[in-house]
Formats: sequence, structure tokens, C-alpha cells
Amino acid sequence: MSDKVVAVLGATGVVGQQMLRCLEERGYPVDRLVPLASARSVGGTVTFHGEGVPVAEATPDAFEGVDIVLAAAGDGIARRLLPEAVRRGAVCVDNSHAFRLDEDVPLVIPEINGDDVRWHSGIIANPNCATVIGLVPLWPLHQVAGLTRIIASTYQAASGAGKPGLDELVRELGCVAAGEPVGETAPFAYQLAANLIPQIGGERDDAYTSEEVKMGSEGRKIMHLPSLRVNCTCVRVPVMRSHSESITAEFERPITPEQAREALEAAPGVKVVDDLGAARYPMPLDTSDQDLIHVGRIRRDTSAPDGVSAITLFCCGDQVRKGAATNAVQIAELLV
Repeated sequence: MSDKVVAVLGATGVVGQQMLRCLEERGYPVDRLVPLASARSVGGTVTFHGEGVPVAEATPDAFEGVDIVLAAAGDGIARRLLPEAVRRGAVCVDNSHAFRLDEDVPLVIPEINGDDVRWHSGIIANPNCATVIGLVPLWPLHQVAGLTRIIASTYQAASGAGKPGLDELVRELGCVAAGEPVGETAPFAYQLAANLIPQIGGERDDAYTSEEVKMGSEGRKIMHLPSLRVNCTCVRVPVMRSHSESITAEFERPITPEQAREALEAAPGVKVVDDLGAARYPMPLDTSDQDLIHVGRIRRDTSAPDGVSAITLFCCGDQVRKGAATNAVQIAELLV
């Protein structure tokens, strides 16, 4: 692998910082790092392999000479800057929602559809974090029995809202512990500490939120299953890091819990933690700051109609790492 000039767009944010750590940990061949952020971050540095690297302003000309861009910025910035990077010869791995459903942009989870990077036109999209965490364990089950329907509830950590979400939960927990009023709760609509908020994303005409439709639209594209049926409810929970998901999956062919467990134990990116009698199951604390999706509570869906094969499971994964930064770096590895 020849060394690459790698730009990280949004290098000072939570996901951008994690991208830097993942590049280090995985030994990605970086010849020169170009950390990019907004003008207010210029003059600061990021640490990469123990050295301080100056942050530059994210402008079109900043991509001159760059081979690969790892982008951790918002939709508007991605739409404005990434085509400029492509025009200058870079390949972009984008963590925003801006290009995920574009027909000419691959949407990739390397454990599932890594070959799709072959048909990129300069931009490759990183899926939504909840999509990644749910699909990594569902894919090996699909290969055994043919996935037809997903019913999912997600329990998404405060860090899914970035550093402002983390900081706000810490502040609110301090207020609750001290018996003080929480006051304003931005970026959340309501107090999150000691509470749940059953809305992530904006409202759609069908009474679902934008976050809830992503697992369906993105899952169909990633797994090449245009007829896959998906029903999802997304909930923000007072957890610092790692999303959790309760999933019931229906299949076209029979599959037992034992067969599901066997397939998951052999699957890349998955760790089976499934012993109810010994109180062993996936939990956010155990999955934070690592890249495996933990899967447990694997059981037959006893409510399924006669003739329908269905499995219920619970999974957890670090949405900052595998749900965002690590998945992006894995895609970049496919490019070299």
C-alpha cells in the first residue's frame, strides 16, 4: 500500500477526532495528514502519532494534492465541499446524510457490501450509525435464511448528537444529582437525564421521523434488498456512548436460535454475548470504545404467525467508532 495524503474534514469534532485515532490504531498508510475545520478552529492543532498537526480552514483549495478525504461534517458542508475535493482528484468517504441515497454513490458497510466501492465516482457514503449497528449482525442471518422484514427499536446515546449532546447530558446529570433545575436543554428538546425522548430527527408526513426511515432506505441499498420491509422507532436515552437496538427479524426460510447464534459467532465484526442465566448480554458500557457489535438475547419470536420464521435479538455498538469513524476508515482501507 502506497502512503496517501489524507484530509479529515471536521477534524476537531467527536467523529473527526475518532477518525484520527482509528487511522493510528489500524496503521493506515498516511504520508501527510490535512486536518480541516471551520475558520474558528484555524490556529489550533490536532494530535496524530504523538505530534501536533495544524488545523487548516475547510475551503475548496484545501483539497489540492489530497488523495482521500474522511468527512465528518454536516450535510450542507458536505454538499458544498466534497464535490470540490473530487474535482481536485480526491476520493471522499462521507459520514453525512448528504449523498447516502444518491444512485451513483455507494453506501458501504465493509462486512456486507465492500465490493460496492468499485463503482464509486469520487464519493462513498458512510451509513447512519444505527443502520451500521443493526445491519452488521443481521447480514449473516440474511445469508442463512433470507431477510424479509425488520422491526427495530433503537436506544441511542447522547453522543449521537455530537460533543454538544455529551456535554449536555453531563451537565444535566450534575443538576439532577444536586437537586437543581436543569433549565435549557439544547441540543435536546427536553431534559435527557432520568428521561427518554422518543424522537430523533424531524417529523415526516407519515408520522415517522427522519432517523426512523434511514434503517429502511439505507438497509435496502446496502444489502441490495429492494423489497425489505422495515419498521423502526428511535429513542434518545441518557447513555453517554454506544447505541443499543432491539430487533425482530423475519425470514423467508426457517432459522432456529441455535443456527442464528452459530452464524453470528462466525461473522466478522460481531461478538456473541448471550447467556441469560449468567446475566451476560450486550450493554452500552461494555461496547464503548471498541469496534465489535455485541449481540445477545437471541431467541425465537413466539408471536410470529404460523409459517413465519422470526428471530429476536438485542445488540449494542459504539456509534462513534464502528457506527461512524471506524467504518469510514475501513472503507478507506478498501481504497488502498
